Formats: sequence, C-alpha cells, structure tokens
Amino acid sequence: MGIDFLTLRRRSAKLVNALLAEPPEKWRRVRPTNIARRFRAPRILEQMVTIRDCPNPVRQIAVRDLGHDRPTLLITNQLDAPPRELVDRYARRMVIENTIADAIDFFHMDALSAVVPVKIDVDVQLTVMASTLYRILAKRIGNRCENQKPAQLFRKFVNASATVEITESEIIVSYGRRACNPFLADAGLFETTERLPWLGGRTLRLRAI
Repeated sequence: MGIDFLTLRRRSAKLVNALLAEPPEKWRRVRPTNIARRFRAPRILEQMVTIRDCPNPVRQIAVRDLGHDRPTLLITNQLDAPPRELVDRYARRMVIENTIADAIDFFHMDALSAVVPVKIDVDVQLTVMASTLYRILAKRIGNRCENQKPAQLFRKFVNASATVEITESEIIVSYGRRACNPFLADAGLFETTERLPWLGGRTLRLRAI
C-alpha cells in the first residue's frame, strides 16, 4: 500500500539465539541522539528477513547494549533511512509509550472516575499534573531517582506514615523513621517551607522524627 512503518518484532527464543550466535564483527556501533547517556553507542545488526503474510522482505535491525539481556528487534520497510535515525526515532517513541504505560498502570487512566465528558477532562488533567509532580520530585531528590517510575517513587517516598500537626500558622508533617529519609534530607525537603494560601495562609513544613 506504500505506507512506511517501523515497529518491534516479537523475540522468539530461536530468533534471539540465532542473533547472539552471529560473529561479533558483524555487529557495528551507532550513536543515536536520544539514548540515555550510559547507552550512547548501541550495537546493531542489519538483515533482510521474510515475515509471514508479508509479501516482500523487510529490513530487520537488531539492537544490543541498551541495558537488556536480549537484543531489541526493529522491523521496517524503510530501506534507505540510516539505521541510527531509525533507532533514534523508536527510542523517542518508547519514551512516549512508557509515559502512557505509567498513566495506565499507576494513575489508572484507563479507569476514569466519571462518564461525563467534562469530568473526564478533569481526570486526565489531574493525571498529567500528578505525573509532572512526580517527575519534579524525582529531579529534586536526584541520587539516580530521575528515571524511576511514579510507582517506585510512591513506594519509597510518598507512601509513608507520618504525624500531622495543625496549628494556627503551620501544618507540620513529621515522617517516621525510614531508610529513604536521608535522600529527602539531602534534597533539602526537611529544610524548606511552603506557604499554602488556600489553607488560611498556613505554612507547610516537613521534618523527620
């Protein structure tokens, strides 16, 4: 039909074993622009393969050294595009797909609370806001937390018992003893205060017991 495509191929054990048996000299390194810093130079192996129910051979690009035990397999009918460009394009797509997966797995975007269109819009907006706040939290904490998923951040830092004390001027949240408290302390979260205008102008303060 003349439609260009680029997608993943299912990795059967037989296919993976055949690729891993290929001589090392057949694999060559490329340098995409959208790969995480420690995976800057993955190795690729290009082949023309036949796919069942597909009338024409397609281009297969096996990619190794991306942090996985088994190679990632890309198939495409774009025969002239540089392999670095194709790997880079799919890496960008994976970032989007992982974000959508987080929205479904952790924020339950596929189980919205209302059937009324206006309320659904609010649900989606709140999900986007929550996801962004988790990313800000991860960036502020650092210590290799930047790439952790919201579910991991929730389990380590948010899902914790605490004592809440409300006074006329402050809301004091005292965290119990947890192994992750030093990360919050290093990020300065126990040293800063936030004014909450919608709660009578009270100041929010976090501290560790």
